[in-house]
Amino acid sequence: MNRREFLSRLGAGAAVSAVALSGCTPKGGKQSVTEGEIPTDQMTYRTNPKTGDKVSILGYGCMRWPTVSNGSARETNDEIDQEAVNRLVDYAIEHGVNYFDTSPAYCKGKSERVTGIALSRHPRNKYFIATKLSNFAPSTWSREASIAMYRNSFKELQTDYIDYLLLHAIGMGNDGMKEFEERYIDNGILDFLLEERKAGRIRNLGFSYHGDIAVFDRALAEHDKYQWDFVQIQLNYLDWKHAKELNERNTNAEYLYEELQKRNIPAVIMEPLLGGRLSKVHDHVAARLKQREPERSVASWAFRFAGTFPGVLTVLSGMTYMEHLQDNLRSYAPLKALTDEEMQFLYDTADMMMRYPTVPCNDCKYCMPCPYGIDIPGILLHYNKCVNEGNLPESKQAENYRKARRAFLVGYDRSVPKLRQADHCIGCRMCVHHCPQGINIPEELQRINNFAEFLKQGLDLVPALKQV
Repeated sequence: MNRREFLSRLGAGAAVSAVALSGCTPKGGKQSVTEGEIPTDQMTYRTNPKTGDKVSILGYGCMRWPTVSNGSARETNDEIDQEAVNRLVDYAIEHGVNYFDTSPAYCKGKSERVTGIALSRHPRNKYFIATKLSNFAPSTWSREASIAMYRNSFKELQTDYIDYLLLHAIGMGNDGMKEFEERYIDNGILDFLLEERKAGRIRNLGFSYHGDIAVFDRALAEHDKYQWDFVQIQLNYLDWKHAKELNERNTNAEYLYEELQKRNIPAVIMEPLLGGRLSKVHDHVAARLKQREPERSVASWAFRFAGTFPGVLTVLSGMTYMEHLQDNLRSYAPLKALTDEEMQFLYDTADMMMRYPTVPCNDCKYCMPCPYGIDIPGILLHYNKCVNEGNLPESKQAENYRKARRAFLVGYDRSVPKLRQADHCIGCRMCVHHCPQGINIPEELQRINNFAEFLKQGLDLVPALKQV
């Protein structure tokens, strides 16, 4: 069965991703990293063309701070381990990282506070703070509510100016343009932020983009009016040419980057690992990468790819554990830019990875909580993990059917409680509106549930692939 036939039968369509998300890092665990001393004076910096700021090419994404239970605050409600955060921030600054990106929405609303505590222990000129106006909920769209959120960021971050302030995730939602206008234009908030920039309380003003390309194009078309200082986009070697193929609502990173380059707007990069998926790729792909660079981690290829583009100001990574931080420092202290041949090698690798269909979930958890208690990210993570590890047999006649069947079913019950599995989805679609990747979540849950039922009954999988 070729890839096209498989995708058609599986019903993957535009909601198919190319690489598994789960398995990138064990829960509370570590990803494989290389050993060796990390220099403290070799960080690569990029110059902000407006301010002359020397910004570290590695930026610290503050959405996955460690908890006291050694988990990630993005995934649990556990208390954030402030001492661990302090150690990570201290180590990052010691090794040249100076860009810290947070939001009122991160870590269940706690990221700005713990980030502010950790950073305030250092001289203010040692770091740049990036935060966002994360007024997603309609209750925060009024001028008063949005300004209150903006001012609270100063309090939480213990600062009297924001180095990089973003309109958060423009283009999201069922009607990206309408929400953009209601969140930032109709209420006068964008005009207010422009005045704040004039007053110096915002040093750089930009936006992060998800979803509706019409909103991105409009914002750039009005660059003469707003003079965007930077823009945050999703860029990695898979999304460079395949984003649209993975998800019809996404836009290839090549287009986004080139549009910014035309206007000399620096790019801040998010999702260099596609939510962790590019740090734990299919075994065949991992072997291909390791053959070229045995001493480097699989993730380092993605970070070097993102950092190679000269118009990139910084590349964000949500580093929960010291091992993640150290591995990324090895990629960027200093950055060894990819050659043209190596770039082509990654483009070819991306083409290869498109043979492995997964759901493009990046575990942002914006779809949660489900009103019916379904663990949506957990289900998608397990499915992606099985695809990534070759435990998704295409038919009962497949050589690995028995092993794959057991791995899928046993792993499903272990990772997702039965009452929270996909068979409890009623298709209310409340989750769909909140998904920045535009995934048709009920459809994906039905597909996975049907596939699991066919496995449980020991039936041939081809009919299941056609029906889901």
